[in-house]
Amino acid sequence: MSTVSIEVEVTSPFSRETVFKVFNDFHIVAPKVNPEVFKSIETIEGDGGVGTIRLFTFGDGVPFTSEKYKQGAIDLNNFSNNYTFFEGDNLMGILDSIDHHVKIIPSADGGSVFKQIVIYNCKGDAKPSAKTLNFEKELYEKTYKAIEAYAVAHPETY
Repeated sequence: MSTVSIEVEVTSPFSRETVFKVFNDFHIVAPKVNPEVFKSIETIEGDGGVGTIRLFTFGDGVPFTSEKYKQGAIDLNNFSNNYTFFEGDNLMGILDSIDHHVKIIPSADGGSVFKQIVIYNCKGDAKPSAKTLNFEKELYEKTYKAIEAYAVAHPETY
């Protein structure tokens, strides 16, 4: 099995506590701020913690219809979590799974840096194209900024 990965890094004026909190509400916030990509995200098993399975239904802004992911570790002390997409047409017929590793680190100015490593676990030698990887990286960055804007607009929650 071969792999290919992308890295997403976005700076934020918010503390890592705030960024981690809003990112952990992704399933609630993403369909509100980016409905052309995330039509809905529903929990089909679990309570949001480790082992929770969620179904993403995509909007017209992406070439996929749905995917399922399973929540891995959530480390509240280190502001990190990971999750794996394991089913859906987002696997493009060439991937076994897609692993996401997220960590929020503090920045010197009191804000934070959102870091995400996305690892595409390929079934064989076929890999996602550079165009697909760039599209997904830009999508993650755009969605992060939209979620951050949501947090600004809802200071009572974040």
